[in-house]
Amino acid sequence: MPTLALKASGLCKCYGDIRAVDDVSFQVQHGEIVGLLGPNGAGKTTTINMVLGILQPSAGSIEIEDIDLGRQRSQALAHTNFAAVYATLPGNLTVHQNLRFFGLLYNVARLDARIDTLLAEFDLAHLRHTRSGVLSSGEQTRLALAKALLNEPRLLLLDEPTASLDPSAAQLIRGRIRSRTAQGQCGILWTSHNMYEVEETCDRVLFMSHGRILLAGDPKTLPREHGAASLEELFIRLAREPLAAAGGS
Repeated sequence: MPTLALKASGLCKCYGDIRAVDDVSFQVQHGEIVGLLGPNGAGKTTTINMVLGILQPSAGSIEIEDIDLGRQRSQALAHTNFAAVYATLPGNLTVHQNLRFFGLLYNVARLDARIDTLLAEFDLAHLRHTRSGVLSSGEQTRLALAKALLNEPRLLLLDEPTASLDPSAAQLIRGRIRSRTAQGQCGILWTSHNMYEVEETCDRVLFMSHGRILLAGDPKTLPREHGAASLEELFIRLAREPLAAAGGS
């Protein structure tokens, strides 16, 4: 298995004269959770959508486990998955039907057993026959995470994955995701506006602003390196005055 789950090189995404993503390069290793941070409009979701093959980069390249996404899309995405609060699953399907539908798309082996495992893990077994459209926001989030783990991905993209969960449920989900990553077979790119969550969960962080990565490093030490008392303080400074907060880089 390649060391890198994801390698992005010189990514750009332009809409006319607007550069939503501007020459972004980074890597995610297996067994690593990388936080992609920044204010709304920084380019985080655009970057994730390019990694998922939803958007085509204006320039640059993406490799998933050494497979070029632009040239071998299906093969590159075979062991990739995604969850986000804004990407709700079909509400007219039950919890079980949703997982079965996506499991068939991903060609998951022993699908029924895999679904049962995930229903138990995410406390959804009692909701098996409930239409997902009537689930609470927290239940929908747990279902989205179960769907994201169906194919046991080696690259997992999580966009605000715990935003709809109460603190206790969010802590449990973070623990489960970290334990999976600790096995060394999955790399995760994680966006969040919860700086406590980022400090607890991520091994490295990338700060984006105006489509560019301004800072990168360990979330526990990066604030001190830039004269901030906390990761949240550093985030606020970068959001308000990105060039000054990044030391003029």
